[in-house]
Amino acid sequence: MQSYTIGQAARLLGVSPDTARRWADAGRVATHRDEAGRRLIDGRALAAFSVELAKAAGGEEDASYTSVRNAFPGIVTAIKLGDVAAQVEIQAGPHRLVSLLTREAVEELGLEVGMEATARVKSTNVHIDRV
Repeated sequence: MQSYTIGQAARLLGVSPDTARRWADAGRVATHRDEAGRRLIDGRALAAFSVELAKAAGGEEDASYTSVRNAFPGIVTAIKLGDVAAQVEIQAGPHRLVSLLTREAVEELGLEVGMEATARVKSTNVHIDRV
């Protein structure tokens, strides 16, 4: 499973690295150390924490997006696979985006919960890019 540095997690959560570090210090999100001594956050733990933060925000939006061609970097929080189709949910800061795509596309991208991905929105389509 992919792990994220404090800085990477902060970017995915839409906060400053100092805020993410304070949350880790307070035990709001669990960290572990790699062989170099860096603090890392497990991807699944970060996905769960991002959903918790979004729910606590109550739908408040700090950023306004005006273009229909927006990129929303975030973390995959859920994947529902069917026989042919799949549903992928990404939490990008306070934004929850859901995309319907083929199961084959999900498998080719190697998407998993806790993985970093970018949702790209154009008109009524949402495209998922693996980072």
